[in-house]
Amino acid sequence: MSELTTIARPYAKAAFDFAIEQNAVEKWATMLHFSSELVKDETMQTFLKSALSANKLADAVISICGEQLDQYGQNLIRLMAENKRLEVLPAVYQTFQSYVEEHQKTTEVQVISAQPLNATQEQKIAAAMEKRLARKVKLNCSLDSSLIAGVIIRTDDFVIDGSSRGQLTRLANELQL
Repeated sequence: MSELTTIARPYAKAAFDFAIEQNAVEKWATMLHFSSELVKDETMQTFLKSALSANKLADAVISICGEQLDQYGQNLIRLMAENKRLEVLPAVYQTFQSYVEEHQKTTEVQVISAQPLNATQEQKIAAAMEKRLARKVKLNCSLDSSLIAGVIIRTDDFVIDGSSRGQLTRLANELQL
C-alpha cells in the first residue's frame, strides 16, 4: 500500500497544485474520482493489464470517461498511461483528497454510536472536535449496536472510546492486573 502511495503522490501533488492555480479544485476532485472509480472496475483492471500500447489504453480510458475529463484531465490520463501507472488512479484520488482537506483545513471524523445521534448531539461532537483539532470537521456517523451505549470517535490521529463496551474492556484489563 505504501508503494502505491509513493507512486501516486507526485501525480496527486501536481494535479492539486494545478487545480489550485486554476481555481478548479472541485472540478479536479470530480475528474479524479470518476476516473479512479472506472479503474477500480474488474473488467477495466483486466483491460489495463493487457498488452495494448499506452496510447490505446489512454484513448480507451478517455473515451469511456467522455465529458467527465477536460483537456488537462486527459493529459494526466495520457501521462499515467505512458508511465504504466493507470492502476494507481484510486491512490492518486485519495492523496489528492488529503491535499484538499489539508488546504481547506478540514478533516473527516468517524463517529460510531450505539444509538442514532440527534442533530444537537452531532453539533456538540462536531464543535468539540473542531476545537480539539483546530480545523473544520466533517462527521461520518454510523451505528454499531455492540457498543451497548456511548460513542467511539475516530480520526487519522487518535481514537476516543466513550462506549460502554470500551469501558468494560478497560475495567476487565485493570482487574486482571
